[in-house]
Amino acid sequence: MEKRLRVLFVCTHNSARSQMAEGLLRAMAGVRVAAFSAGTEATRVRPLAIEAMAELGIDISGQESKTLDRFLAEPFDYVITVCDQANEACPFFPGAARRLHWSFPDPAAATGTDAERLAVYREVRDAIQERIARELLPRLA
Repeated sequence: MEKRLRVLFVCTHNSARSQMAEGLLRAMAGVRVAAFSAGTEATRVRPLAIEAMAELGIDISGQESKTLDRFLAEPFDYVITVCDQANEACPFFPGAARRLHWSFPDPAAATGTDAERLAVYREVRDAIQERIARELLPRLA
């Protein structure tokens, strides 16, 4: 069996951006990739992140918020920080063959009505999806 690319997405709370990135990569790359996410702290997967992903037919409701400690001894082809705070808190990851930083705004910081806040989650989701398509998927070809 061909070796699957292992990718870990890291964000501060592992509640939205990294969770959406994990779900998106898993859906976009299928069995070619083992996708994971973690945070410098663990909280919960945000309901609006779950809702934004469900709009694309991707169910992340079963994903859980995890801390980096769980993955420190594991090897990864890519460790990708998706928020600036995690990038600063995690300058080195021992198991990473390559470390990348993709800065996305925090959708959890959005204010306004539920519809306005969901729109921000959609924008971040779409930006993550575009970045995965542009930078990771070509490496799988």
